[in-house]
Amino acid sequence: MAKNKNKRFDVNNVDNSISSGNVKIIVDRQTGVNYLYYSAGYSGGLTPLLDSDGKVIVTPVYSSEE
Repeated sequence: MAKNKNKRFDVNNVDNSISSGNVKIIVDRQTGVNYLYYSAGYSGGLTPLLDSDGKVIVTPVYSSEE
């Protein structure tokens, strides 16, 4: 598989000390939307990350030209 220099997602590992699974925050670099990913064993799930008001958390997106 070819490597894409303009990767779409940034993946950040989260401290897993409170969980027996794997927790990651994934940020879509085009839209800025943050996702929570959790996996354990053969199962996993992905959901948009929400703030205390129930709105999707969006990281500011900067173009590569800046």
